[in-house]
Amino acid sequence: MKRVKPDMSRRAFIGSVAAAGAAAASACASTSTPRAQTAPAPGTTKDATVKAPDGPVLKAGLIGCGGRGRGAAQNFLDAGPNLQIVALADVFPDRVAEGRRLLNEQRGQQIDESKCFTGFDAYQKLLDSGVDLVIHATPPHFRPMHMKAVIDARKHLFMEKPVAVDVPGAKAVMETAERAASLGLSIVTGTQLRRDLTRIEVYKRVRDGAIGDIRALRAIRNQGALWYRTPQPGWSDMEYMIRDWVNWAWLSGDIIVEQHIHHLDAMLWVLGKTPVKATGMGAHARRPTGDQYDFFSIDYEYDNGVHMHSTIRQLNGCANDRQEVIVGTKGSANLDGLIYDQNGKRTWKYEGPTNDPLVQEHADWVTSIRGGKPVNTAKETALATLTAIMGRDSAYTGKAITWDDLLASTNRLGPTEYALGPVPFKAEAPVPGVNPGPPLTTTT
Repeated sequence: MKRVKPDMSRRAFIGSVAAAGAAAASACASTSTPRAQTAPAPGTTKDATVKAPDGPVLKAGLIGCGGRGRGAAQNFLDAGPNLQIVALADVFPDRVAEGRRLLNEQRGQQIDESKCFTGFDAYQKLLDSGVDLVIHATPPHFRPMHMKAVIDARKHLFMEKPVAVDVPGAKAVMETAERAASLGLSIVTGTQLRRDLTRIEVYKRVRDGAIGDIRALRAIRNQGALWYRTPQPGWSDMEYMIRDWVNWAWLSGDIIVEQHIHHLDAMLWVLGKTPVKATGMGAHARRPTGDQYDFFSIDYEYDNGVHMHSTIRQLNGCANDRQEVIVGTKGSANLDGLIYDQNGKRTWKYEGPTNDPLVQEHADWVTSIRGGKPVNTAKETALATLTAIMGRDSAYTGKAITWDDLLASTNRLGPTEYALGPVPFKAEAPVPGVNPGPPLTTTT
């Protein structure tokens, strides 16, 4: 049967975002009754995470046993009853061993050594090991390729964000997402801020007109530096880069794609459409390893003239700030749970129950599987990934990039073959613009 490729036009994208927002609102409504029945009194912090219903045992395999992978596995185990981790896969044996030790000793799992796989083909071996579903948390570069294998194997998938590091990868994810939907498979992606009860309530109020028509947005995440690793004796270039992956653009997508996607996705959720143009700047300043930038500042423009100011910075010793602000004709809203009028006076503060969105996303995933009602958030997260890539590439080149420019990109980051040896390219931080002309000649 001939496969039909998804429509990659901006109009189709806008429709996808709007549909995703409507689905989110519907999900909020469908879960409001059980939450209301157990909601704590205003001002308390009792956990209001809605767990998945009981059912037959679901056996999960974890692909990517680093810190986020081990965390996601524990979030999955906390999401409801009769959930197990039965298989592990990672390029490196020490990562698998640490994941197995943690899950067996601290979480009561019984992962047999025969279900622990290593190497670049470990994910394929895991898929043949009898798992029902997959938790995927490798460096983002590998997600489009691994996602296709998971769906071809007819497994449900939880996949961390971002879904890709380049445009070809994001397009591939969208194609695979459509195939997953046709097979009735559930895919949930790690944009957990959409499942935070505080943000859900602000989202609903903004969409209901609490601040009027949206006229501007701010997505800010300025913080200190993340971790890094230095080369060790015996490590090849490939091994070093993967172990230090969060500092290399071909593996992570750079900080705007790997981390700032959370806040860009939140704005995509609220506004219901993608931007038409990005004009940005950034630089590699103090990062001790890798080829990524340390900061980005992007102006995103939408088709109705609305602009979003978006910044992210990972540098120690600088002013820190985190904002997800929507400015409207009647006031403004902060997704952390605050609404203000036009004069800056606070008119509303969220004082309802709180949940653990990292657990909630897994609970919702398991609920969809056990209830036979598949969900699929891969496409909406691909849109957020593309939005981040558009800002990144504008900063890298120093040029304004339109959505159509973005979709025309065929630039693929990283190698096409994988082995623990030399890396067949030189990774350098991009330098935008051109050199200045000759100095002025001064005459006396």
